[in-house]
Amino acid sequence: MPTAAPTRADPAAVVGTRRDRKTGPAHPAAAARLTRERLAAATTLAELGDGVRSGKEALLARFREDRASTAAASRLVRALARHADAALAALWHRCELPPGATLVAVGGYGRGELYPASDVDVLVLLPGGDPLGQPRWRAGIERFIAGCWDLGLEIGSAVRSVDECLAESARDLTVQTALLESRRVCGARRTFEDFRRARDAATDAAAFLRAKTAEMRQRHLKYEGTPYALEPNCKESPGGLRDLQVLIWVARAAGLGHSWSELAARGLATPYELEQLRHNEGILRLIRARLHLVAGRREDRLLFDLQTAVAESFGLKPQRGQRNSEALMHRYYWAAKAVTQLNQILLLGIEERILGSEHQPMRPIDADFLDRGGLLEVARDSLYEEDPHAILRTFLVFEQEASIHGLSARTLRALYNARDLMDTRFRHDPANRAAFMAILRQPQGITHAFRLMNQTSVLGRYLWVFRRIVGRMQHDLFHVYTVDQHILMVLRNMRRFFIPEHAHEYPLCSQLAVDFDRPWVLYVAALFHDVAKGRGGDHSELGARDVRRFCREHGVAGPDAELAEFLVRHHLTMSRVAQKEDLSDPEVVARFARLVGSTRRLDALYLLTVADIRGTSPKVWNAWKAKLLHDLYHTTLRALGGAQPNLQADIEARKLEARQRLALASALPGTEGPLWATLDSRYFLRHDPADIAWHARALWRHVDSTRPIVSARPSPIGEGLQVVVYAPDRADLFARICGYFDGAGFSILDARIHTTAKGYALDTFQVVRAFGDDHGPAAYRDLIALVESRLLQALLDEGPLPEPTRGRVSRRVRSFPVTPRVELAPDERGQRWLLTVSTSDRSGLLYGIARVLARHRINLQLAKITTLGERVEDTFLVDGAALGDAREQLRIEAELLDAIGPQR
Repeated sequence: MPTAAPTRADPAAVVGTRRDRKTGPAHPAAAARLTRERLAAATTLAELGDGVRSGKEALLARFREDRASTAAASRLVRALARHADAALAALWHRCELPPGATLVAVGGYGRGELYPASDVDVLVLLPGGDPLGQPRWRAGIERFIAGCWDLGLEIGSAVRSVDECLAESARDLTVQTALLESRRVCGARRTFEDFRRARDAATDAAAFLRAKTAEMRQRHLKYEGTPYALEPNCKESPGGLRDLQVLIWVARAAGLGHSWSELAARGLATPYELEQLRHNEGILRLIRARLHLVAGRREDRLLFDLQTAVAESFGLKPQRGQRNSEALMHRYYWAAKAVTQLNQILLLGIEERILGSEHQPMRPIDADFLDRGGLLEVARDSLYEEDPHAILRTFLVFEQEASIHGLSARTLRALYNARDLMDTRFRHDPANRAAFMAILRQPQGITHAFRLMNQTSVLGRYLWVFRRIVGRMQHDLFHVYTVDQHILMVLRNMRRFFIPEHAHEYPLCSQLAVDFDRPWVLYVAALFHDVAKGRGGDHSELGARDVRRFCREHGVAGPDAELAEFLVRHHLTMSRVAQKEDLSDPEVVARFARLVGSTRRLDALYLLTVADIRGTSPKVWNAWKAKLLHDLYHTTLRALGGAQPNLQADIEARKLEARQRLALASALPGTEGPLWATLDSRYFLRHDPADIAWHARALWRHVDSTRPIVSARPSPIGEGLQVVVYAPDRADLFARICGYFDGAGFSILDARIHTTAKGYALDTFQVVRAFGDDHGPAAYRDLIALVESRLLQALLDEGPLPEPTRGRVSRRVRSFPVTPRVELAPDERGQRWLLTVSTSDRSGLLYGIARVLARHRINLQLAKITTLGERVEDTFLVDGAALGDAREQLRIEAELLDAIGPQR
């Protein structure tokens, strides 16, 4: 509802210049006057309704012509409010209303602003007595409210006396806020003045401040706590219009002003802040107004579906590999970030003024900084101008002083107004470079310091390459943060590995961190790993060049500089190898070990990889990815330790451990014999001892069974189910299994396919539920019997494979589709083929791929299913006679592209 912003007379409302009166649209004041005259002259309700609709459409038409002017948006919202005033006043005078009644605009309309699809919130304010007790007056009010809807005005209405307003205001903060920015539209002036005086007298500024601050915190949490959400609400999200309105509300409640100009006149905003308040409010108004027009309804969320259309309404065009929607969102994020900063600065200042804490005693920290009740305060407003070195030292003191948990309004303001000081000379100053490295090397407070540096724009001003990615969206369907927020999330994750309180989260990471000296090298790599996103080219390679330059300029040399560059260049490599390659192949591990070269590099790359994946989205990381990385780390560690691959010894060790597990499970001696006699070395290399023992126990009596055997258990990694299928092999077996899992709502994370010497398929699957809230071990345990029964029924079906259904895709996938890609290439030994598939995720996808493979009698040996948010990158190890024919290969690739392509 309500918001407070500049009044109609406030010059802050006009951002930009007026269009030329001779060539541009009619001046809004003149147009509004003509509209009021026409509405007042209407003789019938139908004629009045026509005037309301045509007048509004004329205002919107003029606005559409002026594509990107923030001044046009400010003029529009005020013109729409005046237009509604004229319509309501004309209707008011047609209805027989109680003497002394007043029509009051409240909420945003009371502020003198209406967006194209906003509600018109009104209060019919009644004098004392009981006018509603008389049918005549009650009927008049009912006619008025019904008439508003007949005119096409979507109103929110209330009918109250002054006393009732005060009582309701005391109970409901939303009502109190709406009434705070009320204004008289027409009717009895005295009744409104009585109400206004009573409202002001009843307002407790300190209590209102506390309530609105708490409400704002709750709202921020509801909208993800960041201005950088990928689908932000331009009104309610942090950094949205509501954050500006909160400032005016609390200022009005305290009698400190009704507009930005009045706040500036009282010393609550500097001239530069005043300029920025007007500018960024204008941008948000413009975006919200155009969003309403594009959506054709009251829609304040910049949804993926609407971002491109809104960008086009601004006249933005795609350029240099950047979508026009990315340009729009980049503009929005910069405005939202500025609003977040301004909200923090002004709200702290208003709070000090209301609570009288401006002159409270402060503890000196040194000659430049003070402790203001836990907030770091500059000793004088001119500190940064006198000594620009103090800018970075602010954050060093923040880290070093345990009692400090934030920055005061005075410090935030000083930093905000010191932006121009952070120029090329500032960045090249040896003292500032030393201070930046000192911030990175502190034992505590690094995450919070860097977040504050980003919020105050110091980080982007000092690291110019970082400034380029502030507010940059990532349309890859698995990052849920902008690039700068993702980088800071990765830095946070890396820091947590070194904090004992978080050791339970990732035990191996914490174990490696304990013995890792000079951890600041990892923090440098975290800061630079994605810093080259959006420039075109390989961001890993470009980022490696950036971090090399950073190290050279900041005195980082030798192994530390080499490690930072290595980590940035290869920050995606470990994840790719773990999730896409056959880790049972000694050559895969040996090749990765040669690339890494040392245990320090391996430890560092593992830590960065885990921190990076965890920092993309809460949905991307899972226990299976953790296991794959864990396995690759340990096998590579053995290779780096000089252990030469000895396949036979490795197999015997796995068999020995499997026998021990069978004995612990009270299995009869020799239980493993019948099954193991049919298996070759590849089986033992691809499966853990725990899986080998489980297979032997489940299948020892069924080695020659002609009927499929299905066995399931809760996954040992703690997430999902492990399912083994043992059946006479046939070409469509994998497709039938995939079809069942897809139809039953399971996602396959991993598939290990093996064919025994007797021609039986022994296939092991790691699956998780694709939907549902309860994913705990108990929930999966309850599904075991159902999966075993239903999957067996599917395998007994001898009919043809059903056609795959092309499942629905999400809004995000529709807005940012992934171009389907299929690559089929022989492996390095030329014995098998690697099939790589990349596309947008949807149900039925893996089944469609499996049907194509079955149709061409392609044998599957290994399937690695990688889901990155809503994008899949699946890798299959396959062989088959058809792959030796170039023409047949092309046919297979074409059919696969058709199977994974979008719905037609």
